[in-house]
Amino acid sequence: MAKFGELINAEIPVLIDFFSHWDESKGTLSDVLRDVAAALGDKAKVVKIDIDKNEALANALRIKGNPTYIIYKKGEMKWRQSGEQDANTLINLVEQYL
Repeated sequence: MAKFGELINAEIPVLIDFFSHWDESKGTLSDVLRDVAAALGDKAKVVKIDIDKNEALANALRIKGNPTYIIYKKGEMKWRQSGEQDANTLINLVEQYL
C-alpha cells in the first residue's frame, strides 16, 4: 500500500478505476479510460487497479461496486462513484480538480 500512498499524493488529480477482470464489459471500460487519459494528457493520471489482485486495498477502501471510480488529489479523496461512467463525465469531473 506504500505505492498507493505515493500515487494518490500527486499534485495533479488521479482518477482510479477499481475493477475486476471477470466483470469487465467486453473492453468498453478500457476504451473509456483510454479516451479519458488521452483527453487529459499530462494534466492528470488515470490508473486501473484490479480488485482481485489488490484485495487488501479494495477492502481498506470498502470497494463494493464494480467498477468504482475515485479521484484523489494531494492524498485527499475528492470524488467517488460506483457504476459505469462515460468518458465525458469522467473528464469533466477530473477537470474540476485541475
